[in-house]
Amino acid sequence: MKIIILGAGQVGTSVTEILSREAGGDITLVDIDEERLSLLQNRFDIRTVHGHASYPDVLREAGCDDAELILAVTNSDETNITACQIASILFNTPRKIARIRATEYVSEGKLFAEGGLGVDHIISPEQIVTTELQRLIERPGALQVLDFANGRIQLVAIKAYHDGPLVGHQLRALKDHLSNIETRVVAIYREGEAIMPDGDTVIEDNDEVFFIAATEHIRDVMSEMRKLDKPVRTIMLSGAGNIGFRLAEALEQKNYQVKLIEQSPERATEVSKHLKRTIVLVGDSADEELLRMENIDKMDVFCAITNDDEANILSAMLAKQLGARRVMSIVNRTAYADLIERTMIDIAYSPKQATIGSVLPKFRTGALEAVHSLRLGTAEAIEAIALDDQSSKVVGRRIDEIPLPKGTIIGAILRDEEVIIPHHNTVINNLDHIILFVQEKKHIDDVVALFQVSAFFI
Repeated sequence: MKIIILGAGQVGTSVTEILSREAGGDITLVDIDEERLSLLQNRFDIRTVHGHASYPDVLREAGCDDAELILAVTNSDETNITACQIASILFNTPRKIARIRATEYVSEGKLFAEGGLGVDHIISPEQIVTTELQRLIERPGALQVLDFANGRIQLVAIKAYHDGPLVGHQLRALKDHLSNIETRVVAIYREGEAIMPDGDTVIEDNDEVFFIAATEHIRDVMSEMRKLDKPVRTIMLSGAGNIGFRLAEALEQKNYQVKLIEQSPERATEVSKHLKRTIVLVGDSADEELLRMENIDKMDVFCAITNDDEANILSAMLAKQLGARRVMSIVNRTAYADLIERTMIDIAYSPKQATIGSVLPKFRTGALEAVHSLRLGTAEAIEAIALDDQSSKVVGRRIDEIPLPKGTIIGAILRDEEVIIPHHNTVINNLDHIILFVQEKKHIDDVVALFQVSAFFI
């Protein structure tokens, strides 16, 4: 596949890194920063073009005449939209994806419908991060919460504690505890090492357990792994950027009590005009006196979401030390995220991994609906659609007949509107939505290949 990526910022660089490693395609990166392009060209096996992403001659030089896909992820919504329009009109590029930040664009669905602005798919990293952080807040105790099948199915990671009814028992006992609920544990991580679970596996204290179930059953399954945390009511957010503002707005609409700390008086004044119930404070979230004065010890959740990794980590650790029940920090650098696992911070959240997960299905061949990174990118969860053609490797087969790579488990199936937790003899039907856990990323291509259809499939 010939791919053109417009914009060498964080998203563009991250996608370039993964595709240069996984896709084996022809990748061209376009940016106005010539020095950055030179560094990335030396780092990855890619072609680069220096210039403005929406100029026709720059797109032509990048190879837009025969490109199969354009990913426009510059820092300008307008540049991204214009580039996609030009690629459509002048070069008839088959697929165009644009990063759109402004809610003023995203909320107008007709703009991106067929016959609209020439954009086939939009990605909004800020909205993706906001949604995932909100899910974590709404599922107290969860380390990761991922939606599949339009919200019908969730995959949740949780740390097992000694007070959980299932801790110290074999997994097969889960059926006795929850006789009316279907669920599957798809992975267990013990002291950082992955364990492929079966019925004889015993859940131990401090195990990191990944399970999948219909969304309405998630809370019941969580209660088997640990005593449930009390519901969240009070939340303090650090940083009133795009994500901080969106998250505060979403939370206050669900009647949470929200405080938002922002260093810039101008930005604080601006967001306070739009927030109805959130208390907006001007100050430094790493200021111990400010946190004490605002009753940090009464907060159910403290979430650090500025653009500064170091500031996020420091303020989250301080909030935890001062008594916040649960603290979360956005961390963009993978090295920092690894270090955080050994600190008092409960959750290190990677916006980069979340954004990449929303983009990758558009590049990977096969009928993929969603790709989510787990454990900071070491594993993945995939939603794929089984399509019935003569070359199908899954439709009409029992699960134990499908050549799944080592460490890969089919955790759930959405068939029509029914959520199915499958067994070894479950037969895959046409148009089933299949949720898979892939323990090792090196097996992703093999998993995706199972769902590829022939070139003549209609």
